[in-house]
Amino acid sequence: MTRPGVNAAIRRLESGPAPLGPRTAAKNAGLRTRRPRRRGSTSSFADAAGAAAPVRAIFPLWISVDMWISFSAMAVSLPAVSDFYSRHPINEAQIMEALRRAGKDLRRLTPEDLFEWDQDHYGGLAAVEAVARRADIDPESRVLDICAGLGGPARFLARRFGCRVVGVELNSERCAAGRRLSALVGLGDRVRLVRGDAQALPFGRAAFTAAVSQEGLLHVPGKAAVLGECARVLLPGGRFAFTDWIAHARLADGERQRLADWMAAVSLQSLVGYRELLARAGFDGIEAEDLSTEWIGILRRRLEMYRAMREDTVTRFGQGRYDEYNQLYAFFVRLVESGKLGGARFSARARPAGA
Repeated sequence: MTRPGVNAAIRRLESGPAPLGPRTAAKNAGLRTRRPRRRGSTSSFADAAGAAAPVRAIFPLWISVDMWISFSAMAVSLPAVSDFYSRHPINEAQIMEALRRAGKDLRRLTPEDLFEWDQDHYGGLAAVEAVARRADIDPESRVLDICAGLGGPARFLARRFGCRVVGVELNSERCAAGRRLSALVGLGDRVRLVRGDAQALPFGRAAFTAAVSQEGLLHVPGKAAVLGECARVLLPGGRFAFTDWIAHARLADGERQRLADWMAAVSLQSLVGYRELLARAGFDGIEAEDLSTEWIGILRRRLEMYRAMREDTVTRFGQGRYDEYNQLYAFFVRLVESGKLGGARFSARARPAGA
């Protein structure tokens, strides 16, 4: 039997993203669309059975129309990363086509059906598990996923641990696509995607018990700002775990510039640099793991995967975009192979205010 609303979700998937007004977008995220009189106010969510009766707020957070307008202005200041992901080979249309080719019934999809295709990060589900363990995620967790993309990791966390996840994503198309995919597999009540800038999170203090991110912060120019915001929205003692690129000493200025121009990779940090930024942002118990050697094999396989997607990429974006992406990703892999660029996993605990 088809779940209620699935047919409509499929039609939206096939017709592409539709523009959302601020009130609609806030409603889809489970947030308020007016400024409350004081912090800690509650909002209403439909329960798992789809009932319309108010329930206790899942997160003490809110968003106003004025704030939404300011987030949209911030998005204009970051056109490179938004454009990069608007033309990314891993996208909603590619996922749906892969499911059709696999013979899946689009009206009876489960979260597991998406996991092979919607994890736009390095290391697959095992990498999400590793981040989740370091963030101490459990069924009671209120999780923030920063730079959430299509929401693949957020859906996995909700399915695996039974927690609730809010994802923040700058690119409006990917944000809308992630909401549709979550609804399609029955996780619309546990995974909420919000369009916003990670440098100015649209949430109140201490709204979350855990936060995660996977290879997303590399696109954020203000690393100190996003880490400070993450500390602000975490409960004291809440944990933040993330993976990201790290720059090694041999990475030349010209190579940094090519990464910025081609892949919207900006203000790349070293292992030590991230440790220092985390400490200044309000975290302690900082742990850092260098994943550079492990990533070499992962990235080689990922490049092969992109090349295997040539037909889909050319059909959707043209031969020029395929050639461009193939060239830039091969350049990126060579930097990792030569020890100029790498990856790391970090975890830390939010200090109480004033500690």
